[in-house]
Amino acid sequence: MKLTVDGLHVTLDHQPILRDVSLDAAQGDIVGLIGPNGSGKSTLLRAVYRSLRPAQGVVRVAGDDVWKLPARTAARRTAAVLQDSNSNAVGLCVQEIVALGRTPHHGLLGRDGAEDHRAVAEAMDACGARPLAERDFASLSGGERQRVLLARALAQKPKLLVLDELTNHLDIRARFELLDLIRGTGTTTLAVLHDLDLAARLCDHLVVLNEGVVAAAGKVLDVLTPDVLREVFGVRAVAERHADGVIRITYGADPLALHDTTTDPAASAASAEPSDRTPPAPVPPAHPAPLTPTEHEAQAPVPG
Repeated sequence: MKLTVDGLHVTLDHQPILRDVSLDAAQGDIVGLIGPNGSGKSTLLRAVYRSLRPAQGVVRVAGDDVWKLPARTAARRTAAVLQDSNSNAVGLCVQEIVALGRTPHHGLLGRDGAEDHRAVAEAMDACGARPLAERDFASLSGGERQRVLLARALAQKPKLLVLDELTNHLDIRARFELLDLIRGTGTTTLAVLHDLDLAARLCDHLVVLNEGVVAAAGKVLDVLTPDVLREVFGVRAVAERHADGVIRITYGADPLALHDTTTDPAASAASAEPSDRTPPAPVPPAHPAPLTPTEHEAQAPVPG
């Protein structure tokens, strides 16, 4: 399933939020949306999953304009996990939360059939949520909740996953576990990510938004250049693929680039690389000048 966003413009309160935004996500690709706060990332997600109608442009999922599809058909194709996805989960156990993912297939008043039960069970197994099935959702840790919300999205059997900062407020292990889960779904995914290192690890392609426009887009190393890191994110850093195949970002000893006047990308990258050179030996003090006769007499030992 392919996602295509073409020439998207979004306006809120007569203010342009997104201007001429375009991107593509091929079948099975994970595309990361990155950029400073207020750059329009979450607004773009809302336009993709039909929460906010664009003023201009087209969002296509599997070749169809999502805003021309019946609401239920569109909901079957796209599942969203948002930062406030648990706001309506009071008093529900985990299995009930995951089962809500089947709502687009039969409505709120429809009865779950064998296919629904199978989809819920498969999603819970995929996310390691089966042991939590009878737990009250409100009693779960942050990492457990995100697992359950991802399971709910997968139970929907979507063609497209839309994720808004899914790893926020999670500890390190929970973050990596979620990354593995997302990668393991094989579902085309559009994800807003705050952590650039996690974005570099997880994503096949990145789209950088800055002040409502696309500042860069493409493969990870083509996007996370010293210029982009400096000009968009305000840091001096370099992204490199290491021997283990993982792309990592190394920040300069003085990472803030707000007042950096460097314009040469090679020089900027070099300044971000950790130095492995042996520090220069200290310069020995200059040989003292010979004493004058008067000074020599002053320092002569006094006879006993």
